[in-house]
Order: sequence, then structure tokens, then C-alpha cells
Amino acid sequence: MPLLNLVIVLVVVGVALYLINRYIPMASSIKSILNVVVVVVVCVWLLQAMGLWGSVSSFRLPR
Repeated sequence: MPLLNLVIVLVVVGVALYLINRYIPMASSIKSILNVVVVVVVCVWLLQAMGLWGSVSSFRLPR
């Protein structure tokens, strides 16, 4: 995936999250949960887009 597409998606997600946090009234605990979920989803998506998710998901701890 080209770097420009990654940057555009990150900007769109950031602006959407900002608009949701700013203009949709909801409890602060729900906003916090929403923010954490979005950040985790974006991080996993970035790892998959860069091809690093396979190495993360196959990581095993030694016994």
C-alpha cells in the first residue's frame, strides 16, 4: 500500500474521531472507550498494511 494512502486514511480517521468527540454528546467514559478502540484498530490495520502483523501474530513465548 502506498505511503500516501496510509497518510490519507490516518488523516480521515483522525478528523472523523475529532468530529465525533467534539460534536456528538456522550459520556466521557464512552468517549474514552471509543478512542481506545479506534486507536487499537488503526494500529492493527497499520501493522497489517506494512506486513508486520504476521510476525506479531506468530510470536511465541519460550517455555
